[in-house]
Amino acid sequence: MRKLVYFIAVSLDGFIAGPDGSDPTGPDGFWPVAQDYVQHLAQTYPETLPAPAREALGITAEGTHFDTILEGRKTYMNGVDAGLPNCFPHLRHLVFSRTLTESPDPGVELVATDPVEKVRELKREEGKDIYLCGGGELAGALRGEIDRLVVKLGPLTMGSGTPLFGQKAAFDPVMYERTDAVLLDSGTIFLTYDKPAGDAV
Repeated sequence: MRKLVYFIAVSLDGFIAGPDGSDPTGPDGFWPVAQDYVQHLAQTYPETLPAPAREALGITAEGTHFDTILEGRKTYMNGVDAGLPNCFPHLRHLVFSRTLTESPDPGVELVATDPVEKVRELKREEGKDIYLCGGGELAGALRGEIDRLVVKLGPLTMGSGTPLFGQKAAFDPVMYERTDAVLLDSGTIFLTYDKPAGDAV
């Protein structure tokens, strides 16, 4: 069965974006994007790079891990506001929203139904794993469905902002097993955690 993988950059104090939810790695962002960070993504997770970055780096190969990406409305709109209505045309792109009534791009599928039910449906389909891009609110709603966490732990603190699982996540401790760790010279650590098989949904 396909896995739902929350692949996300997070600060040392547990935030994935600033208080306004805007893209922290964008042109006006504050998140450090070092060369070795981009190189590691290009070599290991090329499908997680948005289309402009893939083009700039000459990446044309299909993904090695994922063939589907999930975004919440706020995260998706960061791309739209930057003039990119589909940052991931190389992936099946689903955006969860109850307020968007028309997709800004024919390659983006809007989902207004229960995200948990939709993810369970996706998991039963054939294909590679499913990339949960964010944001925190969607990740909080799907927390029980997450099979793997790939945390890109950045060398910074933020003080406040959007938590890893959003502001409304319920208290529900879950143990994961660390299965990989890659430390980059620039300070970011890629940490992979899997939900134990007996706890997988």
